[in-house]
Amino acid sequence: MLRLDPRLAPIKVAVYPLLRKGGQPEKAHQVRELLQRYFTVAYDQAGSIGRRYRRMDEVGTPFGVTIDHETMADDTVTLRDRDTTRQDRVPIADLAATLIERIGWYR
Repeated sequence: MLRLDPRLAPIKVAVYPLLRKGGQPEKAHQVRELLQRYFTVAYDQAGSIGRRYRRMDEVGTPFGVTIDHETMADDTVTLRDRDTTRQDRVPIADLAATLIERIGWYR
């Protein structure tokens, strides 16, 4: 795993739909478009979620956003931190501000 400082990482966040059905890929693309205004964003829907996390960890991507069944019900996503592997539920409306804070751009 490449542990780059989030401010230096070339890709700041990756977006993953958990499944390839149920509207999750479409919602994931919407989230990606929202975040692209602020960050370099990767999108990945190939393979298991663990493998997708690992691929992005290897290139130093500090955060992953997973679109799942809960997202479809309440517009929250799972935000995963690369270094701690901690996962938090975050409303999509607050996602960009949360990432900006965690990256530490405005300290």
